Amino acid sequence: MPDDNKKKKWVGVAFLLATTVGWGLNWPGIKLLLRELPPLFSRGVAGYAAVALLAGIALWRGERLSLPPGGLPRMMFAALTNVVGWMGMTLLAMQWLSVAEGALLIYTMPIWAMLLAWPILGERPTLRGLVALILGLAGLSILFGGRGLALDANKIAGIALALAAAGLFGLGTVINRKPLPVPPFASVMWQVGLGCVPLILFGLLFENLDFGKATLTGWSVLAYMTLVPMSLCYLTWFAALRYLPASTAATGMLLTPLIGIVAGAFVLGEPLGWPEAAAIVVTLGGVTLALRQA
Repeated sequence: MPDDNKKKKWVGVAFLLATTVGWGLNWPGIKLLLRELPPLFSRGVAGYAAVALLAGIALWRGERLSLPPGGLPRMMFAALTNVVGWMGMTLLAMQWLSVAEGALLIYTMPIWAMLLAWPILGERPTLRGLVALILGLAGLSILFGGRGLALDANKIAGIALALAAAGLFGLGTVINRKPLPVPPFASVMWQVGLGCVPLILFGLLFENLDFGKATLTGWSVLAYMTLVPMSLCYLTWFAALRYLPASTAATGMLLTPLIGIVAGAFVLGEPLGWPEAAAIVVTLGGVTLALRQA
């Protein structure tokens, strides 16, 4: 029996690593996408391709695709926080932020969830939670301060959008503490499907839908985003949750921004020096404490 448990643990770790690598490589992919394709419209279209794949997976698993009575408003709120906020605001923020800046700002979401749980659920932050907040802010200060605080209007807009994405995701985590009685893949399908509607609409209204300058790299990145982060990684994530405690899986997901930052340095030539290294250690240390409180 102990051998079986150990084997299950390592299977869960393998699924978790596959998830973190797939989602981590998405960060430099976003920067490449921004160079060649209209980001909101393209991501929205990719989202609907992923919806078709997720629906097929859900049906293959025997999951029910329909929502329970009264479930649409809550699913729309989840789509707003998890897709429009997460995917849409992240895309816009990354126009003006490096991968390191964007990933660390957005992955502070457990800290904001911890803080939002105070006024919404009456859960006061503990001393550990306050230390997590201080570490998170200190890490971000190291990252931006190490570059001389050269914050122009575009940089400030990027920071605001990234923090808004993290805050919205944290808000959704707190309010949706009690999940809808919807199977996991059907839930993701509905959230992505509903959340991609405003992405496509805003793309049609405000983006220049010129696909002529897109190279093989741009289309490859879009295909990768559809097949891996938005489809395959959900398979491996839910598989990991079957073999690992949720707290272990959540903490392990902090490898995602680390992989994204290192990949950004190699793929995009972005800086990876002492400010980035110190910011990664301090910020993710704070996020780890926040996750442990949660």
